Amino acid sequence: MNKKFGLGKGLGALIPEEEITSENNEILKVSMNLIKANENQPRKTFDEEKIESLSESIKEHGVVQPIVLRKEDDTFIIVAGERRWRASKLAGLKEIPAVVMDLTDKQVLEISLIENIQREDLNPIEEAAAYKKLISEFEFTQEELSKRIGKSRTAVTNCLRLLNLDSRVQEYLIDGVISEGHGRALLAIDDKNVQFRIAQTIIDESLNVRDTEKLIRNLGKVKADKKENEPNIYYNDIKDKLEGFFGTKVSLISKKNKGKIEIEYYSEEDLQRILDILSV
Repeated sequence: MNKKFGLGKGLGALIPEEEITSENNEILKVSMNLIKANENQPRKTFDEEKIESLSESIKEHGVVQPIVLRKEDDTFIIVAGERRWRASKLAGLKEIPAVVMDLTDKQVLEISLIENIQREDLNPIEEAAAYKKLISEFEFTQEELSKRIGKSRTAVTNCLRLLNLDSRVQEYLIDGVISEGHGRALLAIDDKNVQFRIAQTIIDESLNVRDTEKLIRNLGKVKADKKENEPNIYYNDIKDKLEGFFGTKVSLISKKNKGKIEIEYYSEEDLQRILDILSV
């Protein structure tokens, strides 16, 4: 009897199972020598210690969950499960359980992206690069992408903006020596050399995000074309939180000691959704 393979809650929500076909819906044993890593895999760095730990577990218990493959000529490309494949190679396995699926390039990238996001395996720059690829190559809007991956449009936008940072600062984010919050604060600076110098200060002085924002403000390096009514960096933080809470665009308009908050909606249903959030 063929064993039915399910995508799981996250992947099933991303791409409905009826849109995907697999070879006889069964789990196969595929030779390790026929499998190749996906060059377009969003995740570029792997924790070797975690791979070794997983390898020891595989030696003792085997591969509990099959990997997902797509056949290309006489070989197979990994769609999901590269960590398990790497650990299985390290454990000396000759074959690995797998499900072979008929997928488009877009579906391959989507599944790879969502798997890593769910496991929180991507650093902010890898995640931003994957978003950019989906938008540029597969013509997703930010709104469509946010719905696919279960994140707010604001979160997607903020993540994509990190690609505007100096490449050396991006490396700090990749290595985890500064946080995504630090990166967003540094985006207030146009000069990338200044971005890099302040990033070094963040590391040397162990500055938190709030300290970083204060430093940038005091240095007077906020973008020169900032509009008069645009909220300052503290208001931006409040604005981001409100947009994440309501799932739509929020404007904070401040004049001296007073101002107003504008919440956008795009249909009657969207308005009702916001009113439900406010319990109105």
